[in-house]
Amino acid sequence: MSHALVIGAGPAGLMAADRLSAVGHQVTVAEAKPSPARKLLMAGKSGLNLTKDEPFDTFLAAYSEAAPFLRPMLQDFPPQAVMHWAEGLDQEIFIGSSKRVFPKVMKASPLLRAWLARLARQGVTLRTRWRWTEGLEQPSFDTPEGVQTLNPDVVILACGGASWARLGSDGAWAEQMSKDQLTPFQPANMGFQVSWSAHMAAHFGQPVKNVILRAGNTQVRAEFVVSERGIEGGGVYAVSRALREGAPLTLDLMPDQTADQIARKYAGTNPKHSTSNRLRKLLRDPVKRALVMEFARPLPKDPSAVLKALPVPIAGPYPIDEAISTAGGLRLGALNPDLSLKSHPRVFAAGEMLDWEAPTGGYLLTACLATGKWAGDHAARALS
Repeated sequence: MSHALVIGAGPAGLMAADRLSAVGHQVTVAEAKPSPARKLLMAGKSGLNLTKDEPFDTFLAAYSEAAPFLRPMLQDFPPQAVMHWAEGLDQEIFIGSSKRVFPKVMKASPLLRAWLARLARQGVTLRTRWRWTEGLEQPSFDTPEGVQTLNPDVVILACGGASWARLGSDGAWAEQMSKDQLTPFQPANMGFQVSWSAHMAAHFGQPVKNVILRAGNTQVRAEFVVSERGIEGGGVYAVSRALREGAPLTLDLMPDQTADQIARKYAGTNPKHSTSNRLRKLLRDPVKRALVMEFARPLPKDPSAVLKALPVPIAGPYPIDEAISTAGGLRLGALNPDLSLKSHPRVFAAGEMLDWEAPTGGYLLTACLATGKWAGDHAARALS
């Protein structure tokens, strides 16, 4: 019987193991942490976003320059297939108003338990606390029983990115690769630091709702959170790549009104009143007013332009270990179309360790599952 080794027990690795074991191959999954899929479980605490129910070309476009490379994998395992897969693990799903897809229970733990049970029935061996230290075709591991070296017929690398190291994605696997195989890691879907003045402290932890965030050619209508260190949350994550690449950030605080409408409203307020009182007539949200007073003082006589495009000076991203995901990793040019390494055709790679990035909203997990399936299926073909 052929033996496949999967390094990494996140979604991509478990999917590869699932595909290989389903067709009768002996599969060992080696995981550095004491338990599998820790980052998946953490993501599920706030609601496990499985995928997004939208037209395929719209979905694919979220992967930017990596879209042509990922297209066949996502066509093979598109959002609809992700939904069927979750239902096959006895998870009822629902589609939210934003077209994001979630398990009805919202959490990741029931899905993971069902998945691990299926893998066990298919004969998959899970080794925890096995940290990969060297070797590609004959990998060695530090384990509770000492150094272990395996000689599998194929290897699937699914080692994750370089954020949330405590959950297993520490990027240490990059030491096993040559420099020409790698693109430097960068944070993705992360918050940004802002040097607040003291008056903003009262608003830390508060959401800023119904705004349009613009950065370069990217804009999104969403909300974000003001934190002690800066700004974070869904709206910021959606424009984080443009911000990381140097685009300035502006906020449209009144997206449902034109600049002319705002100007007329402001002109209709009592000019004898203070600026803050006149601003209160326009902006009911105290956090929005605080942002205006923070970044647009003194307020111009006609504040409409500021309220439609308030500049927010940022001081760089949060540390990479706090990012939801990472860009960079194993270059797509170092891989064959079947996700095997050009340098080692019996070694495949999948998941977030590959050099692609995508926004939150189900895109991250779907691509991890799709590349894991692709690598597993092609590794199985190599074995047969």
